[in-house]
Amino acid sequence: MISEIFKYLNPDNSMKKSIVLCVVCCLAMVSNTIYAQYVDTKKVDASTKLYLAKPGYNTPYGETSPEEVKAAIDRVLYYLEEATPTGVIDKYTKEEITNYKKIDKNSIIRQGTFSITNYMWGVTYSSMLSAAKITGDERYQKYVEDRFQFLSEVAPHFAPFLPEDNKKADPQMRQLLRPEALDDAGAMCSAMIKAKMEDMEFDGAEIMDRYFDFIMNKEYRLSDGTFARIRPQRNTVWLDDMFMGVPVIAYMGKWTGESSYYDEAIKQVLQFADRMFLPEKGLYRHGWVEAMDPHPSFHWGRANGWALLAKVEVLDAIPEGYPGREKVLGLLRAHIQGLCALQSGEGLWHQLLDRNDSYLETSASAIYVYCMAKAINEGWIDMLAYGPQMMLGWHGVTTRVNELGQIDGTCVGTGMAFDPAFYYYRPVNKAAGHGYGPYIFAGAEVYRLLKAHTVKMNDSALLFYKEKVETDAAIFYVEEDGIRDHH
Repeated sequence: MISEIFKYLNPDNSMKKSIVLCVVCCLAMVSNTIYAQYVDTKKVDASTKLYLAKPGYNTPYGETSPEEVKAAIDRVLYYLEEATPTGVIDKYTKEEITNYKKIDKNSIIRQGTFSITNYMWGVTYSSMLSAAKITGDERYQKYVEDRFQFLSEVAPHFAPFLPEDNKKADPQMRQLLRPEALDDAGAMCSAMIKAKMEDMEFDGAEIMDRYFDFIMNKEYRLSDGTFARIRPQRNTVWLDDMFMGVPVIAYMGKWTGESSYYDEAIKQVLQFADRMFLPEKGLYRHGWVEAMDPHPSFHWGRANGWALLAKVEVLDAIPEGYPGREKVLGLLRAHIQGLCALQSGEGLWHQLLDRNDSYLETSASAIYVYCMAKAINEGWIDMLAYGPQMMLGWHGVTTRVNELGQIDGTCVGTGMAFDPAFYYYRPVNKAAGHGYGPYIFAGAEVYRLLKAHTVKMNDSALLFYKEKVETDAAIFYVEEDGIRDHH
């Protein structure tokens, strides 16, 4: 609307310019008060409790039950069961191949809406394992088991026919058999390690060894060992890689008992932070290029999500008291504090976190909700301080899920840039798979939290309580000897 007004401006007409600028200023003032709610004064008298007037929230606000949260993630599970089939077909005839010994150069994995071998699905598999463990619903476990068993069974039959030219290979099999980036290996290997620690049966040893060998021995690094890339500039550190490469090392330590993996994971987290974390903001920059001076800071939402998730996973894998773990925990707390300062009134976070005119993005918001809920459940951050914002975030991301279980508002795969327009105009799409795993992760931890603690409305605000609260009073007091209703 404002852009249309400016088209009307004529630099030679000062009166028009003054009028239009006045209108623009008024619109700006209105936009700053958009959340205010008006109460009809015709229905008000001296006895009216205006402070209890119900606001017209755009995002649902208030109490919710564990059962409602479970139903919300179930809807996504049912969608993904249909959207990610298993099976092998001939890419020309489309005929199904059930005898895997007949796989040849024309064979491909059946194509669904999403790839079942990329990092997005590594996150999704991990989220399903978490949901199964927390809720007890075996359907989540079966989703992972069916796909891991399928992949481990067909991989040896595809291997002899994988073209040397990766561009000609089945992309799902290429990532599995010939990883060439942390994106290919880290999240998938983490999920498989977690599955093995839950005693899931699938023959994935060769696949996992291939993944882990790439991460430890073949991924490009800076001279101090920090994971890096040679794009878009030589010796570029991507914040994304803090998640793509680090948690799997910590989980390998947990699985094998080899403490040197803990040391490497902690070292990576701290070296990423040295280059990319801005303590004054509590945020990470997306990219760091060795040759740049100064280092531009664009605080992309999902990259900050990957960094937050990496710290949560490292803390989950490494035992308490291990040297260096407390530093990772300190970074987690500082990061969460920085993120909470930038949450929108709709519960979601912006594509560029500190730029409120960039769009509200789903996948980053879901990652933040999960990490905050997990951190509360583990006792890493204070429930009373962070629980309400976490729940607002949960309600926010639920508004992005349609009746079919599709998640909208997720930024598509994104490279790196050093100007704001690149991030502002990245497309969003329901077929961008980055939001599905974080959403299920978040729902499972919110379910766990609501099962263990009391969440109540008090004086129109959603609050968490360590003690049991049985009153339904609109306002109540928490006294030393119990709950007292307001009269």
